[in-house]
Parts: sequence; structure tokens; C-alpha cells
Amino acid sequence: METIRRLRAEAQATNERRLVVLTGNPESTRDRAEAALAATQIDPAETTYVGPSDSFHCESLAHHEGSALLGTSREAVIYDCWDRCEPNMLGKLVGSVVGGGLFIILTPPLSEWPDRADAFDESLAIPPFDVSSVGNRFRRRIVQTLREHRGIAIIDAETGTVIKNGRCEKAPSRPRQPPDPPTEHMFPASAYGACKTQDQVDVLHTLEALQKDDTAVVVEADRGRGKSSAAGLAAASLAIDGQDVLVTAPTTTSVVSFFNRARELLAQREEYDFFSESKRVIQTESGQIRYKTPATAAELPGEPDTVFVDEAAAIPVRLLESLLEARAVAFTTTVRGYEGTGRGFAVRFRERLTESRFAVTERQMTEPIRYAGGDPIEVWLFRALALDARPPVPQLISDATPETVTYRQFSGETLLADEQLLRELFGLLVLAHYRTDPNDLARLLDAPNVSVHALTVDGHVASVALCAHEGNLTKKQRREIYEGARIRGHLIPDVLTSQLRDEAAGTGTGMRVMRIATESSVRSRGLGSHLLNQIADHAREEALDWLGVSFGVTPELVEFWSKNGYCTVHLSTTRNDRSGAHSAVMIRPFSEDGTALLDRHTEWFLRRTPAAIRESLSDVAPELIRAVCESAAGAPELSLSDQEWRHVAGLSSGASVYQTAPRGVARLIFRHIVAPDKELLSSEHRRLLIRKALQGQSWETVTQDEGYPSEAQCKRALGAAVEPLVNCYGGAIAQEERKKYS
Repeated sequence: METIRRLRAEAQATNERRLVVLTGNPESTRDRAEAALAATQIDPAETTYVGPSDSFHCESLAHHEGSALLGTSREAVIYDCWDRCEPNMLGKLVGSVVGGGLFIILTPPLSEWPDRADAFDESLAIPPFDVSSVGNRFRRRIVQTLREHRGIAIIDAETGTVIKNGRCEKAPSRPRQPPDPPTEHMFPASAYGACKTQDQVDVLHTLEALQKDDTAVVVEADRGRGKSSAAGLAAASLAIDGQDVLVTAPTTTSVVSFFNRARELLAQREEYDFFSESKRVIQTESGQIRYKTPATAAELPGEPDTVFVDEAAAIPVRLLESLLEARAVAFTTTVRGYEGTGRGFAVRFRERLTESRFAVTERQMTEPIRYAGGDPIEVWLFRALALDARPPVPQLISDATPETVTYRQFSGETLLADEQLLRELFGLLVLAHYRTDPNDLARLLDAPNVSVHALTVDGHVASVALCAHEGNLTKKQRREIYEGARIRGHLIPDVLTSQLRDEAAGTGTGMRVMRIATESSVRSRGLGSHLLNQIADHAREEALDWLGVSFGVTPELVEFWSKNGYCTVHLSTTRNDRSGAHSAVMIRPFSEDGTALLDRHTEWFLRRTPAAIRESLSDVAPELIRAVCESAAGAPELSLSDQEWRHVAGLSSGASVYQTAPRGVARLIFRHIVAPDKELLSSEHRRLLIRKALQGQSWETVTQDEGYPSEAQCKRALGAAVEPLVNCYGGAIAQEERKKYS
């Protein structure tokens, strides 16, 4: 207890945090944690326990409830790791502890902990593997870093033995100066009075620019710098001024701080009229602040005056692009976080933002608010969860080409033993994928169904892919999926079985490419395709039946996978809530069974897709429809009746009226885009036919969106677009009909 008291006093004196590891059996670690809280006189009202016990005299949350602490502040958090130690949750809980506070971990003896499987391991045990096949490397990494880093005490809870006292030599620190508000400002003085650092003041002052049209502000910071709070103060100030402010973030928990600061400012000024906790809406006398999911916010519902995008790095680029239609927009993003650390925002979207109509202002926040700079627990967390992982610097891989790189497969053991390699590889995944998070670090180290493939230059990673083995399911498992059950980790067999009603889809053995990323400085050199070819060779050696992929569709991505031999067998009819995109499933076969799987799902795709496009995909971009259909294997039969051929043959001359029998035109354009002669139609005519004949959009919509001066001209253009299709695909009856009008 004396060690823990001293550690707490040291934390308070430096405004830093300290970490206490209590090892032993479950009862002794929990008892010792209770005693530690009492000995340090930490207020139970400022303490949260996360774990299976219900005996703690403080707020107690089950493991799955721990995310509720995001955006909150605690003097102490106890994470009971006996039943479950999840990387994502570890990051979230540490982030809620303020300076002067303690983070307490309850574990088995550290020498035994890595070998004790828990509930998180069970989530990595994808059938046919059981939990005994899951590795222990992530916990070995955690144990190693706990032993090595400053500010971390390790205590045997059964004997009271202090294995490591965790004391730090006090580093010289500069006292925090009170923030100095600007002499001239447009936001209320009370908003600046609510700022806790000069960083927050400067960001708030920058956000005043959102009162002007065509303005964008980008704020980047690590966790705990107060960017969401500054954004909330700005949103409240704009609402006071009468603006309708729309805020979006990956989850509602991401905007807790945002709404708390906004409410506090409005309440202080007595301009707080109404707040809905469930709907996340604040209304003032003249303005409002409202939350929408990214997919909904991308539609800019209600035409808001200003949009705030919190945790922008965790939102797909395609949704961020849609938000560029707003009058003014602010993007706040975590540089290194644990809610999806993908940096597509920083790498890809920032270029498009720079090229947009917006005048862009950028700000970075470096001064922590919850604790002092250089906090040792932040340093430990960044290393343990690889939150600061980065790809290799471009100079190290500048010579990377398909001819100069080396293809390698990396085991979890190799990655654990090579910190630089692990950081480069994981950093590349973080850079390229908005969903990459610390759980993925554990997955690539320990999951038995996951394999890591990479291209390297002198040992440095230029391109990487994570693959998951799927299929080879038992008859019982296949029947359970068919009847509605879910089997984790078998995405493609699951979709083909449950949604497309193919009970045999899980019989073969395949491998799904979960993630693929190439370092930005060496893209467009064919490295991604080269890596996929190497993985294909591996699939042949392993006698796999197929390779597959599922992703949020864009024309560019479909064309990339199609170029590499993958064929579309499914396009979802609904958008993913998080990505806002329709998902596609594509397959590349390697055996007779794999080819049979592709053949029957291609036939089914070609039969059902025209009706699905008209029924559920009528608002999808025509180029996306074209790319998906073009990437299917084979071509549909043209089963037009004699009367339908006569009808379509008369459209170009005006002898036929399109509305009389639109089915024939729909079949013609679908046949064309599945197996196109790309010289046959112009891109304009192709879009027109997809919109009108396949998607069934109204003449008014097609005329407006395709830029025709009038509906009459749009109709004439459709007739002209059909003519080359009749010439190409029409038989004797169609040609005879055409001659009548030539």
C-alpha cells in the first residue's frame, strides 16, 4: 500500500498518470485493488471497475460496456483482465484516466498470463480452430512492455511483494500557463473562458472561419488534447448565432465530449432550450446542433449551415468526399487512436480537400489536457498497442518494383521478435485502412486463421496483405448457416449460403484477402497486383479452391480486383451503416470445385441482378453499376421476343415509344455492360441507358443529372444510344425492322 500511495502522490505532483499491475488469483487482485483505492483516498465516484465482479464500491461495468468511458474522465480505472483482455478496450480505458490518476490492471502472475486463454482469444478462434490454436504473442508483448516502461508498478497481490515499484525520476517540467484568449474574436468570450489550454484557444479561434462560405478547417491531435471539446464549443457558438450545425462521427460515444462542452456553454449563457439524449439534438432559440451517422450525414439532411466531422480518420474517404458539398465543414481527427486508426483521411482525402473549392486552414494540437506532456503511461500505451506505428520512410523503399521486391510470409513469432518490422507492417495497414485498430494487432500476431503476406525491399515493407482462411465447413455448420446461424470468420461462405441460398458454398477451402495496402510513395507501380499474384501462387501450392474478397464498392476498386482475376458474384442491395457503401463479393477460382462455385454464382448473379438494380440499387452511381457488372464472369443470354426486337429497333427513328416495352432495352444494356465492346457506346450513352433502362429513374431525374436541355432531347438520346446495341446484338428480325426506317 505504501508503494501505491507513493505512486499516486508522484502522479499528482507531476499531473501524470501511473499504472499498477496487481498479479495473483482473482480474489487477491480484486481485494488488493479495493485496498489500494482506499489507501490512496481516491473518490469512489471518480472510479470505474471494468470486469466480471460486482463487489466493487464504485461504478462497475461489464467488459462489453467499457466503451461508455470514451469521452469521460476518471481518477482511477480498474481493468480486470482475468476473463478478457481486449486491445481496443485497453486503449479506451487508459484514455479516460486523468493526470494524477491510477490505471490498475488485474492479471494472473505475469509468468503465467500469456499462456492463459481468455474470452478475447475465443473471438480469434475461428472454426475449425479452437482456442488452443490461438497464439499468446500479444499478451507476451503486453507483459514485456509492462516490465520495461517507466511509471508502471508490478505487485504480487497474494504476498504483497513489490516486483517493480514504478517510481519515475521527476523530469523537469514547465508549469502550464493559463490560456490567453485573442483580443479580437467573434465567438462569445465565455467560449474562450471554457478553454483549458492555449491549443484549444487557438483552435477555437480558427474555427470562427466557419462563419464564412466555402471554408474548411482541419484539426489533428493525439488523444486527450481536447479537440472534440474545442469543436463542441465552436458548434455551440455557431448555434447561438442561429446556425444549423450537423455533427457526425463513427459512433455516438465519439461525440460525448463534443456535446458535453456544447451543452455546458449553452447552459451557462441560458440559451439551452432542449436536448435529446437518444437523438443527440440540442436546440437553442435560433439554432441547433444535431448528430447523424456518417452514412446519413453524407446526404447532408436538412441542408445544414456547417458540418463537424469528429474522428474523421475512422470514416471512409467516399463519405468524407460527399461532405464536401456542405457550405462549410470542420474535420477533427486523431493522429494516433484506438477507434479505427486508418489514415486514409491524411493520405488520400487531404489531397482531394486541397483540390476542392474550400479555403482550408489546418491546426495541430500537441498539449495534453487530461495529463502532462510526456506522460509515461501514454508512452507505454503507444508502444504496447503500436498506436504510433508508421510505414517505412519512402527513401527506404524508393526502388520498389515488382522486379526488385521480395515476397515473404511472416509468422506471428517473426513479427513479435522484430519490432521494426512489426511497426512498419502494422503502420502500413493503419495508413491505408480506416478500420485498422489495436485488435488487428492481436489478430495478425495470434489468430490461427490469418496469414500475413508482404513485399519487402532490403527488409522494409512496401506492400502487405492480411488473408483469412475460410470454408471447409462441416455439413452441420453449412446447414446451420443456411438456417440463419452465423459462424464467425467465414464471410464469403456465409454470404453465399445465407443470403444467396447455396448450402454447398462452404464445402471448398478458400482464403479471403481481408486487407491489402501499398505504401503511398510507391503506388501505381504494380506492387499490389504483384503481391496478389504471389498470394495466388501460394493458394495453388496449398491446393485452395478459391481466393476471395469483400469490400465497399467503388469503380476503381472493382476494376483493380477484376484486373487481378477476381469476378463479382454478389453486390449487396443495402449500404453498410459505417462505410455508407454497397459491398461486393468477388472470387478467383483455382480448382474444379472453385470454378463450379464461381460458375453457379455467376449464373445466379446474372439472372437476379437486373431486377435488383431496378428495385434496390436505383440510386447507385451508373459507373459503379457498370464496373460491378463488367467484372462478372460470362455474359447473360439475350432472350428478347420477336416483338421486343421490333420495339427496340424502332426506338432510334421514333417509331417506337420507350415506355411501351422497356424490358427489351434493359436486357440489351445489361448484356452490354456485363461483356462490353467498349467502343460500341460512349460513356454518356452508357450512363443514360443504365439510369433509365436498368435503374428505372424518371425522365426528369435522368434529364437533370445527365445535363440534357429537355426531356425530349433526353428521349432522343436514348433512341440514339439503343441503335448500336441493336446493330451489334440484333438478329434478322431486328435488322429487317431497322431497314424500314433507314
